[in-house]
Amino acid sequence: MVDPFVMYREVLALRGMRVTPQRLMILQVIDEGHGHLTADQIGDRIRAKFPAIHQGTIYRTLEVLREAGLVSETHLGDRSAVYELVGSHPHHHLVCDNCGQVIEIGDAMLAPLRAALFNQFGFRARTEHFAIFGLCADCARQPEPTPGA
Repeated sequence: MVDPFVMYREVLALRGMRVTPQRLMILQVIDEGHGHLTADQIGDRIRAKFPAIHQGTIYRTLEVLREAGLVSETHLGDRSAVYELVGSHPHHHLVCDNCGQVIEIGDAMLAPLRAALFNQFGFRARTEHFAIFGLCADCARQPEPTPGA
């Protein structure tokens, strides 16, 4: 069996980053959780094995990994930010303002938008992890409430 940290060590080293136990644990927890984990969920999973790690360390390490482009941070409505490994399978989210449903969409759907932004404005958009808010199909079919009713 291959050491699960080998890939993370290599990625950190390629980015010129120090390989620390905290960074390795956070990368592994996010990978094993298949992304979309809050900082609190990540901390809880790590503290199940290593109770001494502080939540502040989790937040600081997540920020370092985000700045390095290894982890994405996305806000999906009124929930806490969620974290995911970058590059595992690029995707984005449609978030229903009414029921909170989250629908994943493939990265290819944003390619025309990125191209249009570049062609019209010369702007190179970073869309590692993107959320669009609105109404899901079920909620959009519901009649709007009448004012004062």
